[in-house]
Amino acid sequence: MDKNILSAREAVQKDIQHIADYWFNADADYLKNMGVDITKMPAKDYFIEILNIQFLLPYKDKKAYAVIWMVDGEAIGHSNLNPVDYGNDAYMHLHIWDKENRKNGYGVELIKLTLPYFFKNLNLKRIYCQPYALNPGPNKTLEKAGFKFVKEYITTPGTITFEQPVKLWEIDNSHG
Repeated sequence: MDKNILSAREAVQKDIQHIADYWFNADADYLKNMGVDITKMPAKDYFIEILNIQFLLPYKDKKAYAVIWMVDGEAIGHSNLNPVDYGNDAYMHLHIWDKENRKNGYGVELIKLTLPYFFKNLNLKRIYCQPYALNPGPNKTLEKAGFKFVKEYITTPGTITFEQPVKLWEIDNSHG
């Protein structure tokens, strides 16, 4: 059996529809497992408009930034930073779009391919990730990718999430 070729590339505007479809076509149980409160989801048109604005901004002004994950040349997901404090730090999010591509062991390598884009293009010193503590997949993946566990605590980590326990992970630019 041939090994899949994993790669990452900077997101471009044509990727916006795939990213939006991921969010707005996902089932409620999947979103809940990520800590999403579906009642806080914006309208799809507004979501697309916000992403389009971010693509037009120079790196130093971006509040969100994404890298597309590829398997054998096909886009299968993305990692994004939001919020971003250019030149300092940002919070990373991990998303594989379709369930047939999840749990295949791609995460660690895809994260490692993604970090150089984040550190270089946004001049970051460190990146944090705080997945839902009750979702073991991303927590195990972050540890294997070289992130250091900082703490577990309860917060509302984003504008579309419910209050939840999260595990905070950190990596500095010596890895990027």
